[in-house]
Amino acid sequence: MLAVGAHRGVLLETDGREWGPVATAAAIVAAVGELGHTPFPLILAGNESADTGGYQVGIRVAHALGRPCLTGVKRLELAGDTIRAAREYRGVHELFEVALPAVVTVREGINLPRYPSLPGRLRAKRAEITVLRPQWQADGLRKQGLRVPVESARRAQVLGHGTAAVPALIDVLGDLGVLPPAVRSGGDGAAA
Repeated sequence: MLAVGAHRGVLLETDGREWGPVATAAAIVAAVGELGHTPFPLILAGNESADTGGYQVGIRVAHALGRPCLTGVKRLELAGDTIRAAREYRGVHELFEVALPAVVTVREGINLPRYPSLPGRLRAKRAEITVLRPQWQADGLRKQGLRVPVESARRAQVLGHGTAAVPALIDVLGDLGVLPPAVRSGGDGAAA
């Protein structure tokens, strides 16, 4: 980001342990407090974590800082001290306008990639990055159990084990319309 125009770099360096959404949000909030609220009128975060799909960090940061939060944003405009954002939800386009400071979580594809120039890369190599080492803390969120709803349980079916289940899986996907009929089986009846 420093190579494409960011003015300052801050790295929250961990010891490599697993950080959950509660601990991650707390570390970001502490860093914002340590570095000062004024340099951060807009905090951008990803919409969800790639590993757990938690959707929590941005919302928790906004709540802790007492800021409004927009989630799932696909378009973002800054107009003075106001953010105009748009997202799509169940086929409906929603438009929001929020005053800064705010927290926004964005979805994949919100921007076109900007590739750094050679001078930008050289400038980024010389830039000083503030390194903060937050203290790890247990997250407190634990899965107690997983229950399949009764309606879904009736439809569940074991197709087989290992590679022996592939032909049955292809048939199920074909019945659902995911695979075209030509893919479902070859001339000798074997799955293609």
